[in-house]
Amino acid sequence: MKNISKQQIEKPAPYSKRWSALFLLCTAQFMVIMDTSIIGVALPAIKADLGYSQSGLQWIFNAYVISFGGFLLLGGRLSDLFGARKVFMWGFAILSAASLLAGVAWSEAALNMGRALQGLGSALIAPAALTLLLSKFTDPKELNKAFGFWGASAAAGGSAGVFLGGAITEWLSWHWVFLINIPVGLAVLFYSRSLLLKGSTQKGKVDVAGAIFATAALVMAVYAIVSAESAGWKSLQTVGLLGLSLILSIIFFVIQKQRNEPLVPLTIFKVPNLSSGNLVMALMAASWIPLWFFLNLYLQQTLNYSAFNSGLALLPMTIAIMFLMVGVTGKLVASFGFKANLIAGLLALTASLLLFSTIPTDGTFLVNVLPASLLGAIGMSLAYIPGTIASMSGAKPEETGLASGLVNTSYQVGSALGLAIIVAISAAKTNMVKISGVSDMIALNSGFQTAFLAAAGVSAIAAIVAAFSIKTLKQ
Repeated sequence: MKNISKQQIEKPAPYSKRWSALFLLCTAQFMVIMDTSIIGVALPAIKADLGYSQSGLQWIFNAYVISFGGFLLLGGRLSDLFGARKVFMWGFAILSAASLLAGVAWSEAALNMGRALQGLGSALIAPAALTLLLSKFTDPKELNKAFGFWGASAAAGGSAGVFLGGAITEWLSWHWVFLINIPVGLAVLFYSRSLLLKGSTQKGKVDVAGAIFATAALVMAVYAIVSAESAGWKSLQTVGLLGLSLILSIIFFVIQKQRNEPLVPLTIFKVPNLSSGNLVMALMAASWIPLWFFLNLYLQQTLNYSAFNSGLALLPMTIAIMFLMVGVTGKLVASFGFKANLIAGLLALTASLLLFSTIPTDGTFLVNVLPASLLGAIGMSLAYIPGTIASMSGAKPEETGLASGLVNTSYQVGSALGLAIIVAISAAKTNMVKISGVSDMIALNSGFQTAFLAAAGVSAIAAIVAAFSIKTLKQ
């Protein structure tokens, strides 16, 4: 019998199909993020076909975001209980079926329902996929590289959604914005069993009451936030929904404290960096998503780019993020640690937003858009992966599903909250400037400048929180 060294016993051989599995997981991440942005350019065509009102159009986006953000905690818990691969496949089955419903939608209600079910599928996929990624790579250097591909696929999904949405709508029809998910989803389901390990499971029950109250609280909060622009921040609807969300949250925490097997064990918040890391991720999203949103508006409404050309203008930023996350960020994290890179990235993102806050009405792509967008790409490339690592760095293996669910929830809720508040700030500035008698174009651009400035403030706060709250842990 051959001698087996102690090191061989303690360090099992890496999973042989890990890189193929990573490609599959990155495809999942790409689709989940792409589904939040791909419908933007298709909205006018959908409105003409299905008879949406101008205000009703927002629910094509909001139905997805509310469902996605609302069910992420449940998705993370199910991943821990039943195994990440099984929940990952459940998610893709739901996403594929929901995409079919959205693609053949015959009414507003049918499309909104399809989008909500897409969000549910994505809420199962996202935490399970991150857990599967962590389980496939045991070597820190390989894990950093894997995180690079993971982060790049998210960035690519967000920006490519705008580009693909324009191309598909122009050359095919809006229906294919949703139907494109089906063949990809079926391929992912086909290869999942052969490429993804089954993963560990836990004995336990699903905390149904906790899931209901947590989801309801999140849905009410996100619904209140995304509808506040039209209803008014001081309206009975907004205040009432936020108050109801607070009450539901209190009930949820009481349930978690009393249950033997809660949806979210409150001890999870004792994990080093989890609370502060999630706060940083929420603030990061609250600054990054408005950058992307208002930059797209500036290109189309101030510089008069077509939707397709606007997507092309965002490609350099997308390519830069993909290159940096895959080829650079992992090496920098290995050399300097996640905290230093996180702070540096947030500061670069802040600088980018400050540059955008000076954009003129007669700006040009080469002078006013490209340099600032590339600086933003550097910032997001340095910050996104270290922020995710920081949030999960202290979690035990059996807690990774829940921890990844919390990270994704923080990012999605931060996106909705940040965008809603900054849109309101931008609109208020535009209206205030209009009163002075300037042209509509100048007033609109003034609102854009204020939006970028507000987002810069959020990003700066994130950097401060990271500097004083994130701890460097031994890996």
